[in-house]
Amino acid sequence: MRRRHHYELAFEEYLRARRLPYVAVDEARKALLPPGEAAPSIKSFDFVIYGGGENLLAEVKGRRIAGAGRGRLESWVTQEDVDALTRWERLFGPGFTASFVFLFWFEAQPAAPLFEELIEHRGQWYAVRVVPVREYAKAMRPRSPRWRTVHLSTADFDRLSRPLCREPGLATA
Repeated sequence: MRRRHHYELAFEEYLRARRLPYVAVDEARKALLPPGEAAPSIKSFDFVIYGGGENLLAEVKGRRIAGAGRGRLESWVTQEDVDALTRWERLFGPGFTASFVFLFWFEAQPAAPLFEELIEHRGQWYAVRVVPVREYAKAMRPRSPRWRTVHLSTADFDRLSRPLCREPGLATA
């Protein structure tokens, strides 16, 4: 995990405050894959979050929202992010769900009805939304062919994303 990014730090504090067991992934070390994999290494994700029945392989995607949250919620990721998380989910096997954790950073405290989960970290406000990579991949659309980015339409993001506390098996304290 890149500890210099405020998004990951805020999310880690969120996990600790809710007493969710997790492991932060050290992105400085490249993961070696088992024999038979096409590439010898794969892009890392940020956290393994352990739940009672389902475990999450979480890739944190930080996005800044101007003001108190009336702007568009950007849901873009790279095609490499989708491919790598899909591979990790397959490698970890049953009981693990790879997901994008979108952390939206607000300049001011957002209105309560807009989000179910808000984080206040070091005087800054964040909202948490999660989209499983399998669902994301089914609904994603090209955003920039040049940069190999994809995204969800606003309607698809609203339909597919949910608070982390609603993830199966992740009961918060």
